[in-house]
This record gives sequence, C-alpha cells and structure tokens, in this order.
Amino acid sequence: MKPVAALLIAGLSLSTPLSAAELNVAVAANFTAPMQKIAAAFEKETGHKLALSFGSTGKFYAQIRNGAPFEVLFAADQETPARLEQEGQGVAGTRFTYATGKLVLWSKQPGLIDDKGEVLRTGSFERLALADPKLAPYGAAAMQTLNQLGLADALAGKLVQGQSIGQAYQFVATRNAPLGFVALSQVYAEGRLTEGSAWMVPEALYTPIRQDALILAKGRDNAAAADLMRYLQGEAAQAVIRSYGYGL
Repeated sequence: MKPVAALLIAGLSLSTPLSAAELNVAVAANFTAPMQKIAAAFEKETGHKLALSFGSTGKFYAQIRNGAPFEVLFAADQETPARLEQEGQGVAGTRFTYATGKLVLWSKQPGLIDDKGEVLRTGSFERLALADPKLAPYGAAAMQTLNQLGLADALAGKLVQGQSIGQAYQFVATRNAPLGFVALSQVYAEGRLTEGSAWMVPEALYTPIRQDALILAKGRDNAAAADLMRYLQGEAAQAVIRSYGYGL
C-alpha cells in the first residue's frame, strides 16, 4: 500500500449507522463474487448502502470521464486508477492495491485441460474465449500468454472476445466456448476449483495483475467511501479476498 494512502485511510474510523450513506461503486468484473460478500458484511457493520456495478475497467474509465456517478473504483489494473487520479478524476492519496489477480485457462468440462496447458498447442477445440485486451487487463494478460507461448497467430481464428472477463467467463460457463482464459477468482473458492478443469497460467507469462482501488472525485465528501477503503484493508475483507485465490 502507498504510505500516503495508509495515513489517510487508517486514521479514519468506520462510520456508525447514524451517519449511514449510499455509495456508487464501480467494480472490475473479476472481483464480482468477493465484492458481493464484502459488501454484505460492510453494509451490516456500518449501515452504509452500496450500489455495485460490475464491468470492464476500460469501460468504467470512459464512463467516469463522461460524468458517470461512481464514487469509488475497484479496477483490474493499476494504470487506470493512476490515470484518473492524474486527470483530476480521483482523490489524491487514496489509491492502493487491494488484490493481485491470477489468470487461469478454464473449461467446464472435467479433464479437457491438462495441468500444463498443452491443450492450447493441440488446437483441438473450436473456440477459445478471452476478454477484450483493449478493455480488460485479464484479456491483455491472456494475449501476453499466447504471445509468450508462440501461439497467438496459430489460434487467432479461434479467439472469441467478451467485453469483460465476466462475459468471457459466461462464454465458457454456457459452453459456447469449450475453454477460455478467465480470472482464477471466477472458478475458485474456499481453496479449490469449483468445477471443470483448469491450468493455472504461470505468472512469468504475463505482467502481474495488480488491482488498485481509488476514491473518485464524486466520492470525495462521502464518508462511506473512506469507510469502504479502510474496510477493504481489514482482516475480514482480506480473508475473503484470499479465499478466492487472489494475492495480497
């Protein structure tokens, strides 16, 4: 965590229900499941109400620049929150890394994917899902992986892109694509793969997916924004984040 953010946030106590507020939060699609759990616990403890929107980091950036009413952003990268802060769209000193994401090649079909990802080299599948690399950091990581493996050109005709990692996951979950690159958090909970088969992509094949949070300009005076950021750094929230396979 950045020292300035630690000083600004750690010194704040969680607001009581007497000062409860509503907060509009933009959340990267890969963080959907843990954020839903965290939000429920946060609302119960503080009395604040969170309006959660899930989608691609790239789309959120465009929406925020165009005046969307979001007050906090949980991005899937570091670059987008940093850019928003530099452009005056974020509150300086509130940005910090809340999780480090991991990329996985996943299929709903048990046994389809081996533990070394060799299925990619066979090309014995019709479609390979991934998020749009221009909008979603997990999509960019997937393309980096294919390039590192020397398979980007060979598999180009099989790629099916979703607007977010959430849509890429849906392609595989509904079997419209037999396999795809998704966030580990989407297929992992409580220390195990939830279903199907998967290959954990070695982190050496893609740039680390460090995910930053930022209080946006519209949330500057909302007590719930500072409370939420502080809550994310507490023991309860971090336990949830770890349970979905993220690094901290």
